[in-house]
Amino acid sequence: MIAVITGDIINSKAGEVKSWLPLLKETLSIYGNTPKHWEIYRGDSFQLSLDPKKALLAAIHIKSTLKQTKTFDVRMAIGLGEETYSAHNITESNGSAYVNSGECFENLKKDSLALKTNSEVIDTTLNIMIRLALLTVDNWSSVVSKVIKTAIEHPNKPQKDLAKRLNRSQSNISEAFKRGGYEEIITMNQFYVKHISTL
Repeated sequence: MIAVITGDIINSKAGEVKSWLPLLKETLSIYGNTPKHWEIYRGDSFQLSLDPKKALLAAIHIKSTLKQTKTFDVRMAIGLGEETYSAHNITESNGSAYVNSGECFENLKKDSLALKTNSEVIDTTLNIMIRLALLTVDNWSSVVSKVIKTAIEHPNKPQKDLAKRLNRSQSNISEAFKRGGYEEIITMNQFYVKHISTL
């Protein structure tokens, strides 16, 4: 089983491409190599394939990357399933993970993140949780986004190390975690990892 994230940039025409493209590439590179594991196409769309256990937190990570710009955001669909054909370019690969990701992306309406597996029960539960998380995530400030992005990239670092890295006080970091719902996101991710392992 693999996960495929299909996404596009919200407000991509509202500013310079150089304001978001290098940041997006840098974050996607953490999860694999282009064009095998990720690719940016049609100017502001992208696809990423990765380990299903990493997919939800990776989507939050990508969101935190874009939202630190103040101008841009991202819509994403996570599809879980099989990869029946692996091409040199991810955009030519195929399987139920790609189909689920594409269908889920087409059905994104008001929500900026959702997922689709081959289990309706798991989809319903996880998408309700994601929707609730988005009430907070969609309103992250650039400061909160930057703190959460750094925390995801350095999961074992204590707050004082993150504060040092970001040139902020530890109380700033703690406050950003609270405002961004970081602990709740980590708890949601643990629930997600546990439940997709039953697929």
